Amino acid sequence: IQHPGCVLNFRQARHPLLDPDSVVPIDVYFDNDCYILVVTGPNTGGKTVTLKTVGLLTLMAQSGLMIPVEEGSSLSVFEGVYADIGDEQSIEQNLSTFSSHMTNIISILEEADPQSLVLLDELGAGTDPDEGSALAAALLENLRDRGITTLATTHYSDLKLYAHNTAGVRNASVEFDVENLSPTFELSIGLPGRSNALTIARRLGLNPVIVDDAEKMSRPESLEVEAMLEDVRRARQEAKRVLDHAKERESRAHVAEEDLRYQLARIEEARRQVVAETRTTMQNELAEIRREIDAFRRRMAKGGIDSQDAHTQFLQQASQTVGRRQLDTEGRVEQEVATPGAPDSRIRGPIEKGDRVFVPNLQATGEVIAVEKREGVPHEADVQVGNFRLRLPIRRLELRSKAQSEPSPVSQPAVRVQMKPKTGGAGSDSLTEIDLRGERVDAGLQRLEGYLDDAYLENLPWVRIIHGKGTGAMRDAVRAALKGHPLVSRYRPGELGEGDDGVTVANLMTDEG
Repeated sequence: IQHPGCVLNFRQARHPLLDPDSVVPIDVYFDNDCYILVVTGPNTGGKTVTLKTVGLLTLMAQSGLMIPVEEGSSLSVFEGVYADIGDEQSIEQNLSTFSSHMTNIISILEEADPQSLVLLDELGAGTDPDEGSALAAALLENLRDRGITTLATTHYSDLKLYAHNTAGVRNASVEFDVENLSPTFELSIGLPGRSNALTIARRLGLNPVIVDDAEKMSRPESLEVEAMLEDVRRARQEAKRVLDHAKERESRAHVAEEDLRYQLARIEEARRQVVAETRTTMQNELAEIRREIDAFRRRMAKGGIDSQDAHTQFLQQASQTVGRRQLDTEGRVEQEVATPGAPDSRIRGPIEKGDRVFVPNLQATGEVIAVEKREGVPHEADVQVGNFRLRLPIRRLELRSKAQSEPSPVSQPAVRVQMKPKTGGAGSDSLTEIDLRGERVDAGLQRLEGYLDDAYLENLPWVRIIHGKGTGAMRDAVRAALKGHPLVSRYRPGELGEGDDGVTVANLMTDEG
């Protein structure tokens, strides 16, 4: 069974004439497969107020007035709104309560259609309960078969079973707080109302013997149904509590996630900024070092200083400068992008002359030559790492313990400086050529630069550079680097027998010019 299209969905609806500060908002809605909503519950529990709220808000909305409901509510435009609410008994017209209700209902049944909204209060009241409940069920069956949207209230327990077992009909109830003996005025869709007469009587102080006798006289099936409803109600309340708790945790998690995204965005932005600044700084410093290298080469080419001593001195100074600036730069990056509360992995302890220390940034071990103190506290240390002496901050050093092993060769720095002794001869085949095949252009040029320095210090008159043919990218890059190089007097392609165009032969500058 599908609803014919009449929509009634009120969220947090309030009676427009009651005190807005004390009125309890309710949710009233018809599912797509529901025509009739049967509301049960105690007297003064809010059943009639629910009917009046729905009727008033519907008429207000169709009159173009704003209605007190929450966002998400929806309502069809009904062609007719019919209601039987209250007691219209009259002595003059010889009408009893039952007769007055029945007269109104007959009129409603004659005029209502599927585009109508029908509101029936205390359906079947004012007569024998068995006959009244049977008549009420028959009336609801007629309205359901005709597809008329209906909201009805009742006291009859039989109608709870009818609503539970009949397609297109659904139970609803107004809540009652048994502990405080007062209605909560909350509407619960999907559950029938409980009969609280015996419970209320017992809490008000009626003789327990009388209450016990009344329970014995009640139909067993009724008591079982009430007990089952109580269990269902408690389970539903617990499920609602768990759901509310889950929603609260989800909300907190969402806030934490947004905060984490913001923090990560800040860290990423700081990282990009530091990388950009560091790249610019290192490029400037690299340009400065290259200028110093060119100056040393020119001085050595003119014979103004001993080339071997000058080269060794310069490389030591350059290595120390680059190492110190590398540590400073990495320290800035760590400081900028470190997350709050991150653990400090550095091992603190007194570092003295003669200690063996490990330099994590260089992945190398060295010996402390001297310690500089500031205000009596060790601040920097001169560390001998291989052939180089570096001044490093104490906080960048780790004391060497017996349990730690020497760093493996793969963890050593990728670039090493190794000074070869002067042989004085040109016949050493290991020095007269370099093979750059299979390398990237930038890596190959870096190797070539160091090789030319070593070859010049070995007083080699010429060198053979193997770059292969391939696409010609390495060949062109090598010859472009040789052109105007301060250590190269001239160069030419290899001849037949030398490797042809896959080789370039470069003549080096000599002390004689």
